[in-house]
Amino acid sequence: MRSVFFLVSLLTLLSFNSKAQLPDVNALSQKHPDSALIILKKIHAKAVDGKDVATEGLCLQKMGQICYTQGHYAQALDFYLHADKVFNELDDKNLSAANLADLGLLYYYNKQLNQSRITYNKALGLYRQTNNQQGQADVFGKIGHLYEKKHDYDSAFYYQRLALKSYTNINNKRGAAKIYENLGSIYEDLAKYDSAYTCFDHSLQLYTADNNQIASIEVLNNLGDMLRKTGKYAASIIQSHKALKLASQTGNIYQQASCTKDIGQAYALMNRMDSAYHYSELSRRYYLDVYSKDAANQTVFLQVLYDMSKKSDEINRLNNNRNINRIVTIVVVLLGILGIVIFSRQRLKIKDQQAQHELKKLEEDSLKQQLELKSKELSTHTLNLIKNNHFLEHLRSTLQAMVKEDKRDQKKQMQQIILQINESFNHEQHWKEFTTAFEQVHQRFFDNLKTHSSDLTSADMRLITLLKINLDSADIATLLGISPDSLRVSRYRLRKKLNIPQGDNLTAFIQAL
Repeated sequence: MRSVFFLVSLLTLLSFNSKAQLPDVNALSQKHPDSALIILKKIHAKAVDGKDVATEGLCLQKMGQICYTQGHYAQALDFYLHADKVFNELDDKNLSAANLADLGLLYYYNKQLNQSRITYNKALGLYRQTNNQQGQADVFGKIGHLYEKKHDYDSAFYYQRLALKSYTNINNKRGAAKIYENLGSIYEDLAKYDSAYTCFDHSLQLYTADNNQIASIEVLNNLGDMLRKTGKYAASIIQSHKALKLASQTGNIYQQASCTKDIGQAYALMNRMDSAYHYSELSRRYYLDVYSKDAANQTVFLQVLYDMSKKSDEINRLNNNRNINRIVTIVVVLLGILGIVIFSRQRLKIKDQQAQHELKKLEEDSLKQQLELKSKELSTHTLNLIKNNHFLEHLRSTLQAMVKEDKRDQKKQMQQIILQINESFNHEQHWKEFTTAFEQVHQRFFDNLKTHSSDLTSADMRLITLLKINLDSADIATLLGISPDSLRVSRYRLRKKLNIPQGDNLTAFIQAL
């Protein structure tokens, strides 16, 4: 079904003018980023052949946006920088500014805050030159968000209000709704929940008028949070149910998980434990679906990136072969004219060696890229495991506290929940995916390990792999679902099995394998 949808989309989009295709590709990228990336690559190639510089740059920018949303920051940065070069050659200030605004956001999420601000300033300067109010409002909002995360709330308010003023001047309701949402977030950080609620409510009204269901879900969740934090639990549940309904209608599993989690927390605060458990369990299932779906999508997306890179290498190789053939033709002509047979043969030999050297370098670069992709995949699996186990640890602690309250009618039920959570701590599917990714990145590691001990259990192997990727003790304990004291015992037993001398560091020993 997915392949049929992609084929129809591809044939439809490629039958029209390049610039007209871009909005359609943008819509496609939200549900099928891999398909959108392939289509954009084809449009980009067509634009390059037709010398359509504007479309070429827009394709590069949109490919950067897709890679950014999928968490592939290095590839996104490459696309954005390439687009910046194209827009500068085109001398289109608005296109350059929009691309720089996206690039600044990428730097922000990559924790390069100073570089992010510098890039935003460049974008703002270009928008001011063209008097582009909407562009300026967008950058003001991004700068305000940057200051919010730095906890500089005065500056955050200043830039968010500049953005709101610009959006209001041009009657952009969707932009104004986003700024009200940002203002609500700042008030929430400052624990001014009434002001936060007012901003979120205003944002929801604007999003509803604009029929923006996806954004409305997030704001409804925020309203529910404000009501819950101010003790209005029943009203909080109503808002969260509205968000859950919209999330179900739009098929947004991540928001369904978030909504059910919020509803469960509200019921727990009302001491309605049956309902709290029901929604907490629903949330857990949704989150598992999210992790599984994300893992599958990432696999497909990585394959597309790899195929694109491989195809580019193949094109370069063919171009190199063409150049070599032209040189050979010229040499043959010169041989016929000059008759210097020995010199020509030597020249051909040198050229062949250079071609082999370049081909070997291309293969090495390709292997490096594959290793980088596998390393990112390993990081993704590690993060998924940490997030899942942190969530389960929080829920387990809460339920254990409830058991200690000595309410006998709840003890048995709560103990069963704790047992289920304990069984979920080492989710085998996550561990299998993690182990597969680890083995692909560290192919010779297990062979080296076997030379030191052949008496390692599966629990030992899990501890060793987590030490190998250099996690700290707190994260390792969370991933393994054990206490710090139990972790210290496990490390001591592992040292004995590996025959590590007294005084040698266990982590350093494993890192050196």
